[in-house]
Amino acid sequence: MKRLLSALLSILMLLGLAACTDPNKPDPRHPVTLTIWHTYVEQMGDAFAELANEFNDTVGAESGVRIEVAAIANATELNERLMDAAGGVPGAPQLPDLAVLYPKIALLLANRDLLTDFSAYFSREELDAYVPHFLEEGRLGGDKLYLLPVAKSTEVLYVNRTIFDRFAQDTGVTLAQMGTFEGIYAAAEAYYAWTDAQTPEVDGDGKAFYYSDSIFNHALIGFEQQGRDFLQGERLNVDNPAYGRIWEGYYPLAVRGGVAIYNNFGNYLAMTGDAVCITGTSAGAMYYPSSVTYADNSKEDVVFDVLPYPVYEGGEKVAMQRGGGICALKSEPRKAYAAAIFLKWFTGPEQNLRFTASSGYLPVTREAFEQLTSGGARYSEHPMIARMLETTAAMQSEYRFYIPRVFETYDALSLAYSSEIYELARQDRMQFLNLLQSGLSPEDAWQQVSEEAFSRLAEALS
Repeated sequence: MKRLLSALLSILMLLGLAACTDPNKPDPRHPVTLTIWHTYVEQMGDAFAELANEFNDTVGAESGVRIEVAAIANATELNERLMDAAGGVPGAPQLPDLAVLYPKIALLLANRDLLTDFSAYFSREELDAYVPHFLEEGRLGGDKLYLLPVAKSTEVLYVNRTIFDRFAQDTGVTLAQMGTFEGIYAAAEAYYAWTDAQTPEVDGDGKAFYYSDSIFNHALIGFEQQGRDFLQGERLNVDNPAYGRIWEGYYPLAVRGGVAIYNNFGNYLAMTGDAVCITGTSAGAMYYPSSVTYADNSKEDVVFDVLPYPVYEGGEKVAMQRGGGICALKSEPRKAYAAAIFLKWFTGPEQNLRFTASSGYLPVTREAFEQLTSGGARYSEHPMIARMLETTAAMQSEYRFYIPRVFETYDALSLAYSSEIYELARQDRMQFLNLLQSGLSPEDAWQQVSEEAFSRLAEALS
């Protein structure tokens, strides 16, 4: 028995020694340096740099891993650099060890066998710590984990309460109506009439009430809320009856003036008071103003509220999941091991909350979300970010988050739909106003303008 125990101890010691001398494990005496390209700017970029330096001075120094930020660019530029480097384009830079990517580009690199599968470097317990639907997106529709979530976002409703409360007091519209798109559309019609009546000497100068940052996401999520799919293969399912509710809400109000026709971020309309309610990314919270400058150059202090993403009446609570992650480009195993050490630390609840709360993004672990639910306001001194964190933390328990399918023509479909419906609404709005000026009644002008409008959109998208 003694000899057997001695043999077992010897085996265990040998196994321990082998683990300690794992050739892939970084060594503080011979540290591994990892370059990273990221797209973080302003507060987010500062927070990332601060955390990278902290890692280098603490855990990184102890484990033999050092993070070096080699490039900071917008997503388009970063993607171009990556694809040029991956394709061996003359003059292209060397591929980084880590990169912040969105799923579409990550899939292209994964299909070229250029990405590391993180599953080999994270235990089941470590992966279980992440919010499941955030982690699922990084699998790119397969079993391998190529994109580790580090910061995510969804979509919410921003409401200028200063303007809204005045409007509500006069008309009886309630904030509870903003929970559904039907309520928003009804409020938009009432708001246009209310603002038009404030200048009785000028007909037809009412103002828009609502705007969607992404009219494509609006349709995509609207279908999901109704249990349907806007994407039919790689085509848009505009012939589905579910699209009727989206079209009948958006198009008439866009032509008549209750919905803004605009092709940029809604926070710009918020700055001038040209929209009261805006659906947009939760990561944009910090860009909503504390004052509004009107067309006559008068200025007013305002307060914005952040509400959950609206739902079509009777539909499921579904909202978009947005944001990228970090991938590791394939190289030597020591670098993959080192990347896992850094990312486990970086996505730890304490570090991840510091990173995301400074920017308006959402943390990626269950524990971090539990901390937000118990009091998100304490994680940010920025009032809009604090409101956003509390709202999105509540949405985590009530909503299903939609992960868009990843395929090559996804962006082209999104752009085509947005361009066509904006242009159709813009042209028909101009024609509608011209007909009003010529003496037609609003009802007759609407009938003339809207005739076969849907058919024109469907034909343009076919």
